Amino acid sequence: MLAPALDDALTGFVAHVRDERGRSAHTVRAYRGDVLDLLSYCSDRSVTSPDQVTLAHLRGWLALQSGHGRARATVARRAASARAFTAWCHQRGLSGTDAGDRLASPAVGRTLPTVLRDRAIVELLYATGIRVAELCASDMADVDHDRRTIRVLGKGGKERTVPFGLPAGRALDAWLAVRPCLTEAAGGALFVGARGGRIDPRTVRSAVHRLSAGAGGPEVAPHGLRHTAATHVLEGGADLRSVQELLGHATLSTTQRYTHVSVERLRATFAQAHPRAAASPPDGAPAGSR
Repeated sequence: MLAPALDDALTGFVAHVRDERGRSAHTVRAYRGDVLDLLSYCSDRSVTSPDQVTLAHLRGWLALQSGHGRARATVARRAASARAFTAWCHQRGLSGTDAGDRLASPAVGRTLPTVLRDRAIVELLYATGIRVAELCASDMADVDHDRRTIRVLGKGGKERTVPFGLPAGRALDAWLAVRPCLTEAAGGALFVGARGGRIDPRTVRSAVHRLSAGAGGPEVAPHGLRHTAATHVLEGGADLRSVQELLGHATLSTTQRYTHVSVERLRATFAQAHPRAAASPPDGAPAGSR
């Protein structure tokens, strides 16, 4: 059990993340879990107030995270949560210094690795079909690396969880291995821009255009990746309801623009399996069906 001063600080920080920073419920839970784990570690070492948390405590706690075999991206996210907490405590007068501000970061993180960032952006947009605005608003805490899912806040404030595959997971891990070392100006933002703040839609669009053009094909816009993701999921056998939930459409009628994919798959199946496919092309109803 935490000492009263630590428990009060945790409660206040969680309220700050939820009410003042307006983070999603999932992000709030992630911040709370990370900071609770940190404070429990400190409590075991006779710490009873935020002012007693030192740089040595932070380093020891992070070393323990790595020792437990957690992914580098998870450890990096936890470090970001700790820095956000110690900065908040200092700003609120709960501690005389900000121990997290002196937490050493790898030198490689001082330059924005745009290649890693852009690749992660494109892989994630294609893997999930999420909107640009949803990606820009995402935090590091919204990503569940073990389950390979990301929580996003869609239109109308509706939250949904979207899965992604191994290629996107690897690209995200590579990006998040350096992301927390870059800047705290963006808070816990998943993607940051060249100036260190949360990435904006214009930067995302430029990244997608640049990478698609470099691949030798036609330039693709982020919304084109969303359409492509939906089309490929349908081609893989998913039903419209599943695609509706994946894309966050309010009504099924919006998703029905992709039904041509199902029709094409039906045509291919008919051509391969129907004994009279050659005599009865599937442009209209098969012979004898009227």
